[in-house]
Amino acid sequence: MAITDTESPLLGEISCGTLLQKLQEIWDEVGESDEERDKLLLQIEQECLDVYKRKVEQAAKSRAELLQTLSDANAELSSLTASLGDKNLVGIPDKSSGTIKEQLAAIAPALEQLWQQKEERVREFSDVQSQIQKICGEIAGGLSNEVPIVDESDLSLKKLDDFQSQLQELQKEKSDRLHKVLEFVSTVHDLCAVLGLDFLSTVTEVHPSLDEETGVQSKSISNDTLSRLAKTVLTLKDDKKQRLQKLQELATQLIDLWNLMDTLDEERELFDHVTCNISASVDEVTLPGALARDLIEQAVVEVDRLDQLKASRMKEIAFKKQSELEEIYARAHVEINPESARERIMSLIDSGNVEPTELLADMDSQIAKAKEEAFSRKDILDRVEKWMSACEEESWLEDYNRDQNRYSASRGAHLNLKRAEKARILVSKIPFMVDTLVAKTRAWEEEHSMSFAYDGVPLLAMLDEYGMLRQEREEEKRRLREQKKVQEQPHVEQDSAFSTRPSPARPVSAKKPVGLRANNGGANGAPNRRLSLNANQNGSRSTAKEGGRRESLNRPAAPTNYVAISKEEAASSPVSGAADHQVPASP
Repeated sequence: MAITDTESPLLGEISCGTLLQKLQEIWDEVGESDEERDKLLLQIEQECLDVYKRKVEQAAKSRAELLQTLSDANAELSSLTASLGDKNLVGIPDKSSGTIKEQLAAIAPALEQLWQQKEERVREFSDVQSQIQKICGEIAGGLSNEVPIVDESDLSLKKLDDFQSQLQELQKEKSDRLHKVLEFVSTVHDLCAVLGLDFLSTVTEVHPSLDEETGVQSKSISNDTLSRLAKTVLTLKDDKKQRLQKLQELATQLIDLWNLMDTLDEERELFDHVTCNISASVDEVTLPGALARDLIEQAVVEVDRLDQLKASRMKEIAFKKQSELEEIYARAHVEINPESARERIMSLIDSGNVEPTELLADMDSQIAKAKEEAFSRKDILDRVEKWMSACEEESWLEDYNRDQNRYSASRGAHLNLKRAEKARILVSKIPFMVDTLVAKTRAWEEEHSMSFAYDGVPLLAMLDEYGMLRQEREEEKRRLREQKKVQEQPHVEQDSAFSTRPSPARPVSAKKPVGLRANNGGANGAPNRRLSLNANQNGSRSTAKEGGRRESLNRPAAPTNYVAISKEEAASSPVSGAADHQVPASP
């Protein structure tokens, strides 16, 4: 062992050399032998080696511990980096640079930062998963108090985004469900108001959280709640539909009974809340209490009361229905015997052999059949009306054509001129009207296997007689025109001796032929409004009846809308070329 005299700064003046020198001095005084001295020196050297060896072992152990710590730190760093899913974190040192302690010192801040990030990430995961678990529980209908377990092996932002996306979808679904729940609750509220039901008790039967005091976010949105709300709404709508149908039936009965018995408006106004919805649809009835049960019961009681009152006024009601039946047949121009019908009604009521309701039902059936028959006759009757109107215009046109002053510049002349133009167009359509009317009438008779009578007279017979009268009138017109030409021929020859051309102020054809109105009672034999061909009451088809029928078809001599023009109001000169235009009354 080398012995140096170098003094250690820690021991001050004491050093190994000083101690060895001191030991030599002691040995010299004692007189130790050289062998003993060498032995002691070897022992001292061995003890020094043991001390160095222990120190080296301790240093090696410390180094191993530091290396393990460094390895653990690197492993933890790698684990945290993998768990957070970010391999490019800022501040992570190079693993191979510097001493062990330097490496440890460099890793420590990064580890601290990663631990903080991990704790923050775990809180975020726990919060998101808690919300997901809560919403899933609300949808499922059961809330769980368990704390969600966070998988710390994967705390990456990608996984957190996946959880957040799932949470957003659940939040959207919750919002949609909550909106649907609120719509259902609002519908239930409106239906309960219309039906007169207790809304709070109805809605809390579905779920206690649906009352008005519970906050919106606290209301149940579970599948069971939505299903029960939908069933409740459907049940209430069905109830509303049935009640409305019942109320409308009662309102119809009330109106029919009121009309039958001529009930005063003051009494009717008491049930305006019932009759106001007689034609309303289910969705249109929104007033609170409009379909309440007590309101329907009130209407039922009123209908029963009116039914009892109707039985006591049976004769009046029956005669009123008979009048309605007679009016329908009168509008349809169907001839009936009202006296015998009224006598039959009186005998049935007085005998008591028929129930009042049965009698009214039978009369309602007769009215329905009469309406059906009137509807089947409507097309033909409309054509008859048009035909008669055309005949009236034809009669007026005949009178207008006979007026010598029709083209004078007098008051109303332009109106008559316009009417004449329209009348000529309409008169030209009369043959087509008659042909169409005959075809329609024959088709109707074939379909119904009966004759089409107009006020008791067969319509085809009327049309045939009108055709014969029209033909006779046309032949009479042609005969008069020929006679007129023969009569005017000498005048034309006489005028040609004095003038080479006729005077434009006095056309040759200005003179009008004399019509047949004095003989036939009308210009064209147009039928009157009733078209009555009955010459006597027994309905016999005698020669006298034929004459009476022809007489009844004639129009009155004066036109209905003719504007009278006096000679004093006539203009001095007629319209050029208008007076000499002779227009036939029919095509």
